[in-house]
Amino acid sequence: MFECLVTIERNTEALPAELPPGTVPIEVWSDVACPWCYIGKHRFAAALDEFPQRDRVAVVWRSYQIAPDTPVGARHTELEALVEHKGMSGDQVRQMFRHVAGIAAADGLVMDFENAFAANTFDAHRLLHVAGERQEALLEALFRAHFTDGKVLDDRAVLVEIAVSVGMDAEEAAAALDGNAGADLVRADLEAARQLRISGVPFFVANRSLAVSGAQPKEVFTELLRQAVEQTQGETGESSAGLGGNAETCN
Repeated sequence: MFECLVTIERNTEALPAELPPGTVPIEVWSDVACPWCYIGKHRFAAALDEFPQRDRVAVVWRSYQIAPDTPVGARHTELEALVEHKGMSGDQVRQMFRHVAGIAAADGLVMDFENAFAANTFDAHRLLHVAGERQEALLEALFRAHFTDGKVLDDRAVLVEIAVSVGMDAEEAAAALDGNAGADLVRADLEAARQLRISGVPFFVANRSLAVSGAQPKEVFTELLRQAVEQTQGETGESSAGLGGNAETCN
């Protein structure tokens, strides 16, 4: 299961400076319009919940856009968008949707692709960066809004509603979206992804050296956590390798 290895050039200077010594940072590049990111998030969470040293792990959510050129406000369905931009037939897209929805269901997630709208997710990522301690709750709510509830994630009024649903202040969320809050942080995440040559998400990086790509099985994430903790403790030296074989990503 762990035989496919890649190399990540280690760059500890890019890690969050505020993390206490001995903390294991797990950075996750994902997009709220990516179904495999939703599935991967839940599989990783299941591994982390069972990990004996989970109190040493700090999860850092990073922004990524699988379709940055999506026009804001276009309100095309996901089916229409994929037919137009991927050159697939409607039947091919529907078959793909059924496949992904079936995998999601096995992980306890509901994906209603028939009512999902393609959206430019830049504002959603900005909102995540200003969510503070509610960031992970907001991330989950954004995934659910897109894939289950058929919400349009590039409608700022909708984003404010989702923010309020996780306890954020409506006026503060609206002001952040109307301004430029979080934009530089999103761009920094996108640039970091480019430097790391990330071409598909979800993408999990521990200590800026151990990497897992895709919605891997829970056991792969458990191994990532184990090796990351050992590396932080100095038990495995400064090796830089990736874990896991092929898994589905959005790109």
